[in-house]
Amino acid sequence: MSNKEKEGQNPDEVQTEMQAEEAKELTLEEKYVQALADMEELKKDNLRVLADSENFKKRLLREKEDYFKFATSAILEEIIPVMDNLDLALAHGKQTAACKDLVTGVEMTMNIFLDTMRKHGLEQIAALEVPFDPSRHEALGQVERDDVAENTVCQMLQKGYMLKDRLLRPAKVMVSRKAGE
Repeated sequence: MSNKEKEGQNPDEVQTEMQAEEAKELTLEEKYVQALADMEELKKDNLRVLADSENFKKRLLREKEDYFKFATSAILEEIIPVMDNLDLALAHGKQTAACKDLVTGVEMTMNIFLDTMRKHGLEQIAALEVPFDPSRHEALGQVERDDVAENTVCQMLQKGYMLKDRLLRPAKVMVSRKAGE
């Protein structure tokens, strides 16, 4: 087509014709190389999409496992105050000789209750004379004691609880310190 003929056409038509002429000019080898390059790019895109879908599956599986692992946490958090009240009843009942049989019954109930909770992954944090651990204990004060090492849990004010590896409530404790400090 001559330049005079091109001048009378729409610019979009001229551009389309120029692209068509360039496409005609590509040799068979050039077309093959271009097709290989396009195919490699599509392979890379396909691998990226596949990796993204695998990562998504793994994340969903992890979230599902965590959901089932900690699904009982809400009800267990509500049961903890009941266990605290049973502990208080035991402590008070042991002070009165007339309550001996009642205390025995409450102790048996508490032991069954704790065994059931352990089966569901609930563990008490109630040990004395262990090193203070801020990830498990909440220090409410210090007590001067020379018979235990410094920063040792020496008094339990309220038991703490863990569900599997998650802290539900820290143990409220008093921590030892050396006299005169």
